[in-house]
Amino acid sequence: MTIHLDHTIVGARDKQESATFLSDIMGLPEPESYGPFLMVRIDEHLTLDFADWGDDIQTQHYAFLVDEQEFDEIFGRIRSRDIRYFADPHRDLVGEINTRDGGRGVYFEDPAGHMLEILTRPYGSGTHA
Repeated sequence: MTIHLDHTIVGARDKQESATFLSDIMGLPEPESYGPFLMVRIDEHLTLDFADWGDDIQTQHYAFLVDEQEFDEIFGRIRSRDIRYFADPHRDLVGEINTRDGGRGVYFEDPAGHMLEILTRPYGSGTHA
């Protein structure tokens, strides 16, 4: 049996702002409307469906595995927009990236406060640094 995550709903204060932020920063296609949602297609199997939830948002963490070139492109957009970034999810290592498992990783927030992460190696796949 093959199981793929098809979609998940992401609460936002402003779904247009959050969905557009994600698609722009990640270099993904523009969000598409579907009912009350704005969908961002991550890959052929997954969409993140943004919904307006007002201020009552439980922030979440979304990690995206990318290749080295994609990391450079996304990280370049993060830096060019002066988005604060961190090497850790606790936001202690400001303005740094991590090199866990022999790859690179960085954390940053979306407009609703969700913690986004890009990483080039899955956790546990290599050496820890």
